[in-house]
Amino acid sequence: MRSRRALLYMPGSDDHKIKKALELGVDSICMDLEDGVAINRKDHARQVIAHALANYDFKNAEKAVRINPINNPFALRDLETILPVRPHAIVLPKVRFPTDIRKVSAIITEHEKKQGLLIGEIRLLVIIETPQALVNLREIAQADSRIEALIFGAEDLIGEIGGIRTQNANEVLFARSSVVLYAAAFQLQAIDMVYFNFKDLDGLAVECQRGVELGFSGKQIIHPNQVDIVQNAFTPSDDQIAQAEKIIHEYNIYTESGVGAFALDGKLIDAPIIKAAYNIINKARAAGKII
Repeated sequence: MRSRRALLYMPGSDDHKIKKALELGVDSICMDLEDGVAINRKDHARQVIAHALANYDFKNAEKAVRINPINNPFALRDLETILPVRPHAIVLPKVRFPTDIRKVSAIITEHEKKQGLLIGEIRLLVIIETPQALVNLREIAQADSRIEALIFGAEDLIGEIGGIRTQNANEVLFARSSVVLYAAAFQLQAIDMVYFNFKDLDGLAVECQRGVELGFSGKQIIHPNQVDIVQNAFTPSDDQIAQAEKIIHEYNIYTESGVGAFALDGKLIDAPIIKAAYNIINKARAAGKII
């Protein structure tokens, strides 16, 4: 599974911004056909994105496209235009039920069959931003084998339930934690909410740290200024990597002698600590920090 420390939204109607994103070294570039594009610009945006996918060098960045909600007539036109130029992933907004995901996956499968592509090659990233999605998280998380990530959308959720967004984000803590929990339960990535004040980099750093503590693997972003702060926050530090490698090294030694738990630097090391060490190594490897 590829690293998605930062998922950067670029309006699909703006070719200049898409080109700029190619030079940022961001993990995932999500060209937007939904909220970032006015209704009278949807057709234009589809053509801009199709051209970018077919002709631009995305280097190591993921080529993702956020389509319109599947119950919107625009969605089918989005897929008809985008699938032939082979995005890496489709981002699904406003998901409410597992059937929403299966509808999209079935359309992608038919396309893959017609084009002679590997079935399942195009991945799905699902945005959890409706009350129905939250109460159906268990079913949504296992709705289709294409799903690789659950993305938390705070703004739409709060809008639907009539809440008020605050700086500390306590009003979405339950929903945020639920997304992480179900993603972990079904071996999916969890991608955190957008921090909309792109000029407040200190606030962004604080929210990133909170996301890391909650267990998110990455974060949605909306501005180039946010890339480095977010990707650094979701990359294990050199000290964390060194400690994880030390724990795994000692674990292998003790395992050979039949010992399950052991002491290291005055701390008891058992199965949960070892698993956490492997998680750090896997994240560092996915981010390209170690081989």
